[in-house]
Amino acid sequence: MLSDWLSLSLCAAAERVTSLGKDWHRPCLKCEKCNKTLSAGSHAEHDGKPYCNTPCYGALFGPKGFGRGGTESHTFK
Repeated sequence: MLSDWLSLSLCAAAERVTSLGKDWHRPCLKCEKCNKTLSAGSHAEHDGKPYCNTPCYGALFGPKGFGRGGTESHTFK
């Protein structure tokens, strides 16, 4: 059937990456906070969810204090 052929060709064209113990379509592996597309193996993880290393992971889960998370660095509210 035509619909079976179309769905097969669309899935076959998608590139698969493995990260966090799961398979992802490359465009679906995105930062949970900013939705930036990530590369497998070059991103951070928290509670099984992917985050970009800079700025999201550091701002959300990194150390806080003088010079970290203040006015001179990126923070989320």
